[in-house]
Amino acid sequence: MRRPTPVVLLPHSKGQTTGGDGPAWSAGSGVLPVLDPARSTVLGATVRAMGQPRPKGPTPTLGRLLGAKGATLAAAVESNRALAAGPTRPAIERYSGVLYDELGYPSLRARERRRVDDRVLIVNALFGVVGPRDPLPEHRLELSASLGRLGRLGTWWRPRLTEALAPRLAGAVVWDLLPNEHAAAWDPRAVAVERRFTVRFVDGDGRTLSHWNKLLKGALVRFLAETGADDPAALAPFTHPTGYCFDPAASDLGGVQGEVVFRQRA
Repeated sequence: MRRPTPVVLLPHSKGQTTGGDGPAWSAGSGVLPVLDPARSTVLGATVRAMGQPRPKGPTPTLGRLLGAKGATLAAAVESNRALAAGPTRPAIERYSGVLYDELGYPSLRARERRRVDDRVLIVNALFGVVGPRDPLPEHRLELSASLGRLGRLGTWWRPRLTEALAPRLAGAVVWDLLPNEHAAAWDPRAVAVERRFTVRFVDGDGRTLSHWNKLLKGALVRFLAETGADDPAALAPFTHPTGYCFDPAASDLGGVQGEVVFRQRA
């Protein structure tokens, strides 16, 4: 019996490339179509929450909802109002934050890009989970946001994502690179994975660091795409110019739920 393809879980990025030349999002255009009714629900609720244009600009309530202000808030509201008919880009092209810049998808070889396409799932507030090639409109929405009757989106998505992910992740090695906000949007204990690895980056004294987190995760995903690694033992060659490398002694690799530690060398 063929072993399931490994899965890499990534968070969405606030940084996004604007515009796009793809058609508006529609049901059936992405991975896990079982989520399409829920996606339509969130999309509709987001559009309604933006309200009608105001001469004085977006309300403070929208600023709190979207975590933005000034010109950034105004642009985000306009993008969200156009979600139902707005142009799309593949998710891997839409997201442009530090993690995705470091991953450098366009510069990967064809085989490596196929690995990303086949293995990466991106958790986000609008559509729950998308694949790298799924069409994605420009938007701004966080899992921590409370959206009308839906409430906090991370909580609303949790049972839906857990159920939808279970068949895809069953028996697979899962590299879980989600930060806390995104990790709370699904329940890994309810999914029968082969093994699930979270990742932690520490300095030479073992203190957990966060300021290089997105950069290093992007580099790690690129390494996984280049090597096809599906076991921590294959991480031995991984190094980063900032000095981080795999530390097997500090890692917890014994159980189904493991942790991979990367330590900064002097």
